[in-house]
Amino acid sequence: MTTIQRRPAEPLFFSAFLQNTVSHLQHGAWTLPEAEQTRMNELDLWVDLARTLEAGGFDMMFFADMTGLVHDFAGGIEKFVTAGLHIPCNDPMVIVSAMAAATQRLGLAFTSSILQLHPFEFARKISTLDHATRGRIGWNVVTGMSDNASRNFGLDELIAHDERYEWAEEYMEVVYKLWQASWDDEALLLDKSAGVVADAAHVHRIDHKGPRYSVQGPHLVSPSPQRVPFLFQAGASARGRDFAAKHAEVVFLLAPTPAVAARDAADVRRRAEACGRDPRDIKILQGLTFVVGETHEAAEAEAARLDATLDDAAYVAFAGGIMGVDLGFADLDQPISDLRQAGTESVVAWLQQAIPDGKPTVRDIARIHRSAGRIVGTPEEIADAVQVWADAGIDGINIINYTIPGSYQQVIESVMPELRRRGLARDLDDEPPVTFRARFTGSDRPDERHPAHAYLRSLGAAQEEQR
Repeated sequence: MTTIQRRPAEPLFFSAFLQNTVSHLQHGAWTLPEAEQTRMNELDLWVDLARTLEAGGFDMMFFADMTGLVHDFAGGIEKFVTAGLHIPCNDPMVIVSAMAAATQRLGLAFTSSILQLHPFEFARKISTLDHATRGRIGWNVVTGMSDNASRNFGLDELIAHDERYEWAEEYMEVVYKLWQASWDDEALLLDKSAGVVADAAHVHRIDHKGPRYSVQGPHLVSPSPQRVPFLFQAGASARGRDFAAKHAEVVFLLAPTPAVAARDAADVRRRAEACGRDPRDIKILQGLTFVVGETHEAAEAEAARLDATLDDAAYVAFAGGIMGVDLGFADLDQPISDLRQAGTESVVAWLQQAIPDGKPTVRDIARIHRSAGRIVGTPEEIADAVQVWADAGIDGINIINYTIPGSYQQVIESVMPELRRRGLARDLDDEPPVTFRARFTGSDRPDERHPAHAYLRSLGAAQEEQR
């Protein structure tokens, strides 16, 4: 059993957890009169939200993403389409530069699967965005989790879980080589008097040949402020956590309780240490939802108002989808453990942890998703609860919304002042703009313990020796 000990108050990091879709995690809340996520196709919604979050003291916006429907429900896609379960869903990478132009400090992270872009093209896009944002780009590395997404990119079915991570390892190797080994720091000259843009002796092909990719190089973009985007991961299976421990700089949790968060954070950090990294190299962000009221009774009334809009069938459809099983035909009293599939092992474990007797049924899914990570109360009560999560070893909070922008405006106006008073949030007004990685780690580039560091100039040095 993991013991939670109170730690001295220290500022947490704050992230807005988003998706460019109508129904992200709180399925049905989009029907609330004040919910503006129905404007998802309007760039102004996201640009205005970015400005609001930066002014309100948030460190980052994080965009989840999907490249396909997670599964069928009752034999088809009708429930997903009618409930807007991640469909329609726009590509967050396309709008990041607009949000960057409207802000100065806010980190901008988005999800991109190894399925959707060839690593050469992806590395080029990331470097371009990192230049355009002055180093404020983060990448959430995902391997994909649905047959539909796989078929959208020409595969016959979802590749086996561990094999996807082997694929991801080669993908990381290719992009690390492009970002780190292709250009030396001194390569770019832009010397008008000599008429020399870059020193060819310091620009190198990578000549990668592997099981999936053959990439000659060189990288077409000169080194960006971070070289490597700030790296995120949310893998919860044993193999996923090993991958996160090796590569990630921030790991997302959706733990049902602080005790589970403490255990999971310790596990990730233990794995990181086994990879030769400092356990504190990885920052842990927990997903939480806040429902705020001037009194506790008012907060409970607001929670009841929100709950009245939520769609239980949508929760069941989506949860079943990420487990890789169609729950549309399941008996509501059937134990979830009987439905274990190859899709996402971690979901079954997460649901079992959230039920005291460890035997959740299909019927429990909506209730668990409604309440997990939700804090209802006054700003003072919410701050008390945040302290408990901080004591569990998390470094920040990934705030899940019911409505955009209202959920975040309420946090900024009501909760952040109390968190600052307690030393749990920073006042960013006087902080100068820095890169995304520097905000979290104090350094613009991956440190020497990170696997990306091993590629820095290594290929270039080898090629120099061959000349």
